[in-house]
Amino acid sequence: MTATLYEQIQQFYDASSGLWEQIWGEHMHHGYYGADGKQKKDRRQAQIDLNEEILQWANLHRVETILDVGCGIGGSSLYLAQKYNAKVTGITLSPVQASRAKERAANANLSQQTSFQVADALNLPFADASFDFVWSMESGEHMPDKVKFLQECYRVLQPGGTFLMATWCHRPVTLPDGYLTPDELKHLAEIYRVYCLPYVISLPEYEQIARNVSFQDIRTDDWSTAVAPFWNVVIDSAFNPAAIIGLIFSGWTTIQGALSLSLMSQGYERGLIRYGVLRATK
Repeated sequence: MTATLYEQIQQFYDASSGLWEQIWGEHMHHGYYGADGKQKKDRRQAQIDLNEEILQWANLHRVETILDVGCGIGGSSLYLAQKYNAKVTGITLSPVQASRAKERAANANLSQQTSFQVADALNLPFADASFDFVWSMESGEHMPDKVKFLQECYRVLQPGGTFLMATWCHRPVTLPDGYLTPDELKHLAEIYRVYCLPYVISLPEYEQIARNVSFQDIRTDDWSTAVAPFWNVVIDSAFNPAAIIGLIFSGWTTIQGALSLSLMSQGYERGLIRYGVLRATK
């Protein structure tokens, strides 16, 4: 991962994670609003439901050692540690997130089951076959080398282990067009700029990379409809008095992200942004 991108991602999450936790809680990812996207529910419950739905979809029953790639402030890590009574290691590029995740683990009496550290997902500091489950909840979009990312996840996974990811994608590019339009590329470029992303790819491309990396039993699905309402809910909550005060003190990067929330909402509406899930085994 290039130093500049690394620093941009780190600074973005160092600055914004505290405000996100204050307004939204510990889960820094989309929510699940039913397969048709029409279920009305508490916004934090929707995020918990996404965790549960994707684990059920993956048919994951028992795991003992988990790597959470892009752990944020430990929301998924603590959830998985409790659900499976497992040992969970979380990595993030943000020292602020890693520190907060450790605090939250201590408060939940889960320090013995969890550990958090600053690390690069493209150069994981773990031995081969260290984990029986690798979880990536909305971190793939930040990876400048998608192939190396999946290679590293494969490397640290034990034979028979499961890899499960959810990630932002763009629409599949199919014949006869075979490309994204200039307007779509411009829309994506704005999202990349605001949210510190190098680029995103389509779900079929992720599936092909997983095959090339030697993953087995690959399964994918498009959950765009189920999660798309999330961004409008975020927009509605971003401009209450507490959020506005928090934005002012969080700095320009966070303010810019809040002012650009409609980019994601509009991306889903036009079919450009897709939400892909992928499950595979080693």
